[in-house]
Amino acid sequence: MNILLKPIVTEKMTSQGDKYNRYGFFVDKSANKVQIKKAVEELYGVTVESVNTMRYGGKVKSRNTKSGILTGKTAATKKAVVTLAEGNKIDFYSNI
Repeated sequence: MNILLKPIVTEKMTSQGDKYNRYGFFVDKSANKVQIKKAVEELYGVTVESVNTMRYGGKVKSRNTKSGILTGKTAATKKAVVTLAEGNKIDFYSNI
């Protein structure tokens, strides 16, 4: 099971990484905090202090087409904000 799906690279998360040493990830919906902590420590070789998780339900979206109104739903996601111990850092741009 792949726990970490992708990092969140936005202006807000980048500034939190610089100020508070926090990094965001989209994670598997069934993953718990202990599994997320272990996955980040193994993948990036850092020490994790805390993990905060957020669950987001999918939004209902609709659009008008020639054949009428189509409705659907976006996928539900789970995010994790990981705080690292002082002195540790993750560089998402190192392997580009």
